[in-house]
Amino acid sequence: MVVDLGYGDAGKGTVVDWLCASRPVHTVVRFNGGAQAAHNVVLRDGRHHTFAQFGSGTFRPGVRTHLSRHVVVDPLALAAEADHLTAVGVFDALDRLTVDGEALLATPYHRAANRAREIARGADRHGSCGLGVGEAVAYGLAHPDEAPRVADCAHPAVLRRRLTALRDRLTAELGPLDAPPVEDCLPAYAAFADRVAIVDRAYLAGVLRAGTCVFEGAQGVLLDEWHGFHPYTTWSTTTFANAEALLAEAGLAGSAQRLGVLRVTTTRHGPGPLVTEDPALPFADPRNPTNPWQGRFRFGHFDAVAHRYALAAAGGVDGLALTHLDLAGPALRICRRYDTVDRLAPGPAGDLDRQAALTARLLRARPILDEAPTDWPAAVAAELGTPVLLTSHGPTAEDKVPALAGAVSTPR
Repeated sequence: MVVDLGYGDAGKGTVVDWLCASRPVHTVVRFNGGAQAAHNVVLRDGRHHTFAQFGSGTFRPGVRTHLSRHVVVDPLALAAEADHLTAVGVFDALDRLTVDGEALLATPYHRAANRAREIARGADRHGSCGLGVGEAVAYGLAHPDEAPRVADCAHPAVLRRRLTALRDRLTAELGPLDAPPVEDCLPAYAAFADRVAIVDRAYLAGVLRAGTCVFEGAQGVLLDEWHGFHPYTTWSTTTFANAEALLAEAGLAGSAQRLGVLRVTTTRHGPGPLVTEDPALPFADPRNPTNPWQGRFRFGHFDAVAHRYALAAAGGVDGLALTHLDLAGPALRICRRYDTVDRLAPGPAGDLDRQAALTARLLRARPILDEAPTDWPAAVAAELGTPVLLTSHGPTAEDKVPALAGAVSTPR
């Protein structure tokens, strides 16, 4: 189970690709998020793909993807992603894909509503990706029996009724939406249902027994809907909780190893706390350009305080994958404490007032920076009390170095 212990963008995709390249893997299981994920994988021959809904092992022949019911599925974005995979030489990505019929659909109406709300926030934007994932989750919570779901794509009359109700509710609340008519959307959803294997929730149990599986998380624990720094969070559970629940349903509770992914720099795309942010750091990330919804990609020194908090919120890990070590140098320092805070403790899930107060506290905090360690993996392991099992010194699987032979293979 692969989870980001930061604000996202730590390198989950490249770690999943390495896992799938270094052992036989049957299926990559996505267990949260949706089309806003951006997991970059680069092959030795230079081919590159930004994985959003397909699992990041898809470059590896035979590795399948399963989108669990905890993923918000956008069939239109999925088709575009499949087209790009075809362009870079992966011709059977859709053949290797299964989707849980209970998964929520992200539609053009969710996307338009998401963008309208974010624009209305003005200077108080939350940093949404603008793809409607959170909007789909919110609508699903408010209207659980009427929210469009993947299985509806095979039933045009049901989908027409649900899309119409969705459009009408959102239009009544927000005014006219920048989205196509319902009738124009239906053929694309019908084509999705014809092309992709839609399964029920019982299907995954068989997959998990068919061979080694990798659970690939999206975003980061510091953006978690309950434990992140509200309101600069995602409508998604970014800890191991969904993956653990899926394993328990299959009678395999506790059978998977927990791997936490961290950058040697602490980064954030979008507004919200980044206590160690330092505009003077000489870094750039071409895979994370400035965009109109999240703004610029922000860099900070390694924030052990925030990552200790993420570890606690996630319930701990068996080991760490430390990425972007090629950026380590004298300019990059380590933060072990803030001026007013040594340690952050997660509270009970659901107390958003507490999380908002924590956010306000962090926005006032200032980092105390120590000099760059001579051995980053050892320093990170010592600060977080967790072994570094994998280091990454570049974008490809060949740039990964396991700390111990077989280190990323033994479950808890």
